[in-house]
Amino acid sequence: MRFKRCLVFLAIFMIIFTLAIAPAAFAKRKKNPLAAWKPKFDPSGAKYVMKVSNVSHPVLAGVAVGYKIRDALWKKTHGQVYFDYYPLCLLGGEVEVLNQLATGAVQGMACSSVAVTNLAPRMGIVNLPFLVDTFDKLDKFIANKKLWQHFLDGMLHQGVYGIDAVGYGTYGWATINPVRTLADARKVKFRVAEAAVNRLSYKVWGLNAVVMPWPDVPVALKQHVITGLDHTATVCYITKKFEICKNFTELDYAQGLFIYLINKKWLDSLPKDLQKIIVDTIHEECAKGREAVKKQQADSIAAAKSKAGVKFWRLPPKDIAWLKKKAILVHQKYAKEIGPDYLKAVQDYLGFKH
Repeated sequence: MRFKRCLVFLAIFMIIFTLAIAPAAFAKRKKNPLAAWKPKFDPSGAKYVMKVSNVSHPVLAGVAVGYKIRDALWKKTHGQVYFDYYPLCLLGGEVEVLNQLATGAVQGMACSSVAVTNLAPRMGIVNLPFLVDTFDKLDKFIANKKLWQHFLDGMLHQGVYGIDAVGYGTYGWATINPVRTLADARKVKFRVAEAAVNRLSYKVWGLNAVVMPWPDVPVALKQHVITGLDHTATVCYITKKFEICKNFTELDYAQGLFIYLINKKWLDSLPKDLQKIIVDTIHEECAKGREAVKKQQADSIAAAKSKAGVKFWRLPPKDIAWLKKKAILVHQKYAKEIGPDYLKAVQDYLGFKH
């Protein structure tokens, strides 16, 4: 009898103990994913605060630029300007935040080149296949002040300044089965972003594109609803997509960009010296960030090969030539929205044969 009472007491104790430690254990599991990026200063005394949004995670070098800007601005303005950075969609989805930016509810945004076309069709020029498709071409584009500034001014009619851009790598195909030729590619069900240019590109190439939100990708890959991804090697490595996709075809037909945008009315309301510091700092940190993105892509590819066992492929020259020829149709489709003369000037400058 005494033994039974002991068992009952022990069972009650274990239940109470479990209930006591469960919240703490749960809290431990629910760590703040941005804890490592908290400011090392107290921003509460800032005279000017600008909320800035981004869709992705600062583990990507191009996204971490936002925190570099935050810290540099705090130091350069002696604590007057706090660049209050919100990655991971903490302020909402990109289309939602773009509208908030235009109204001034949000002061800044590092917007993806895919989403920015919703309010700035001209900026869609960087999404066109095989145009601004390499790091060198992006550097060359930025070096041409006239062409680059016209690109950055794509949202002025919405009351938004374009300041600069940083990337997250060049696009290719992460696939379950090897894609060495176009014939192989036609057997793949590719996940593509929810963007019109992407859909049209895959249509003219005769490839099977499945438009899908990024959060749905892991399950879709496991269930073979999709068998490949249209994305960058960096993103695929960091987000562990290479655990399933053991092949990557380095197509390099475009690169992902985050474009820094600031509400015009808000920036113009600041003292001239602070305006200049903000713009100059964004330029400086984006330039450093673009170099960091190149390195991160090279490191990700090396790690994917050595640690994840991923094999990297290139399509034959004749297949690449065919894709580029078909890409002309995509350029023609969007010429009116971008501006035919501007598109032609960029095509000629970057050597796109059309």
